[in-house]
Amino acid sequence: MKDSFNREIDYVRLSVTDRCDLRCTYCMPATGMCFLKKDEVLSFDEILFLIKSLATQGIKKVKITGGEPLTRTDTIALIKAIKEIKGIEKVTLTTNGIQLAKYASALKLAKLDGINVSIDTLDPDEFHKITRVGDLNRVLAGLEKAIEVGLPNIKVNTVARGELTDEEICEIAALAKTNPIHVRFIELMPIGLGKGCPGKTQEELFSVLESRYGSLISYDQRLGNGPASYFSLPEFKGKIGFISALGHCFCAECDRIRITAEGCLKTCLHMDDGCDLKKALQTQDEELLLKKISLAVLRKPEKHHFLENQGDTRLMSQIGG
Repeated sequence: MKDSFNREIDYVRLSVTDRCDLRCTYCMPATGMCFLKKDEVLSFDEILFLIKSLATQGIKKVKITGGEPLTRTDTIALIKAIKEIKGIEKVTLTTNGIQLAKYASALKLAKLDGINVSIDTLDPDEFHKITRVGDLNRVLAGLEKAIEVGLPNIKVNTVARGELTDEEICEIAALAKTNPIHVRFIELMPIGLGKGCPGKTQEELFSVLESRYGSLISYDQRLGNGPASYFSLPEFKGKIGFISALGHCFCAECDRIRITAEGCLKTCLHMDDGCDLKKALQTQDEELLLKKISLAVLRKPEKHHFLENQGDTRLMSQIGG
């Protein structure tokens, strides 16, 4: 698939649930969430039909997201099934890590190609404050288990909140010094509750890290599906990455579409509209499905409009990370 700007679309981020076992302050309100009903969420068969159809159109990479995908009971089975689809080359997962220790071995057996673990601080009290209900020790145990069982391409994602102290930035980055994993700092995007939260720029993070660890050396090779720019530091086993959609726009190279948990196709994270695929998936009407997808991809915008104060009014958990 190619959009009207000649960008090849070969990557889909698929949300399998809008539910999560955390309530991060920049993502979800503490109370009052109205989650999708079970029959509103894409079923196992609908997901497989979707991915098989997308694979015929050149989709090669699938990221399983949520919500928290490991709260869905058939996520491991989904990963195994998607891995067997002809044309799919990589299946990866993003998680908050709360249940990772429990499922790490199963994910390894499912031949998962990579995993992103969200860790916004290494201070247990601050972690509980950010997540409202989370236990940092469970996440760190999950990360340790993922390393132990040999899950490939492990990344730690840290949202660059304005509250991050210099010490926190350096402590989180140091996870890549002592472990063969990559740490990425993600610019806080103005989506949902994130619109009212201050964030740190890539330049601020650079300054802090270089003052502690020395010069960041650009690393040109890709380390996954996404748009992160990576850097090496002396004596670090892993790399440091930055995903800065606002400060360092990467839309010109965008290769992705998103599918929400209820079957809405989004061609850009900022867009408030989308293309509803649910009926075509329920009836397994591939002709209708591919027609809808093709027309939507042709309408994919050239770039996001976050800087113009536009954006999706839904929460990130409802969109799919």
